[in-house]
Amino acid sequence: MGNDYWYNIETGQVEEGAQSSWKHLLGPYSSYGEAAQAMERVKANNEAWEDEDASEHWQDDGGQSG
Repeated sequence: MGNDYWYNIETGQVEEGAQSSWKHLLGPYSSYGEAAQAMERVKANNEAWEDEDASEHWQDDGGQSG
């Protein structure tokens, strides 16, 4: 098994192997580059989920009239 890389959300640093408390880590990632992009991936996923939730809410309310 190769090395795992982790992104530390407190320090903003990539760690080779989990060196910090689990509550501060995202991962594991298979490469340093993937770990370094962790926050960008989290932000993109959050935006996609928010858009999906808004779309579902709009569809649910679309047929309702007061």
